[in-house]
Amino acid sequence: MAGDAARRPAVFLDRDGTVTEEVGYLNHWKRFRLLPGVGGAIRRLNEASLPVIVVTNQSGVGRGYFPEDLVRDVHERMSAELLNAGAQLDGVYFCPHVPADECNCRKPRTGMLEQAARELRLDLKSSIVVGDRHSDVELAHRAGARSILVRTGYGEGELAWHAKDWARQPEFVAADLLDAVNWILKEIQ
Repeated sequence: MAGDAARRPAVFLDRDGTVTEEVGYLNHWKRFRLLPGVGGAIRRLNEASLPVIVVTNQSGVGRGYFPEDLVRDVHERMSAELLNAGAQLDGVYFCPHVPADECNCRKPRTGMLEQAARELRLDLKSSIVVGDRHSDVELAHRAGARSILVRTGYGEGELAWHAKDWARQPEFVAADLLDAVNWILKEIQ
């Protein structure tokens, strides 16, 4: 397709454990905290003209633990804190469903990435997904993208206890988002 030439790679980030502290269900905005160095890492991606999109499963909504409005409030706070650090997100997408809903948007299904690709004219095959869970690695592979597993959040435990059983491994294992960004900038530039 002629329109595909205008599509560009992006960096998709998981939220909890990758961008923000992993606290289980983030059921109140006061529990929200950016991980150290995240603002600077995302700013470097912005400076490289790479779109940065957060994609996150938020099944606490579907389980009735908190309302969808809380997720939106947290995302507004996250965006505001990143702006204060000189960084910005090009999009934030979340799935409010529980696994039993079998929706297309819950990671590792690719619905959120496909929606972002349509709306922002992104090329998923040249994009990278960064997260702290196997579902993030699998999401990348299902979308034809590359994957990075960070050791923050659940990442260290995923590597220690489960990674040996994964059919598909991440292309890179990073200490944190800044380490992931260093790898991305070498790979994409």
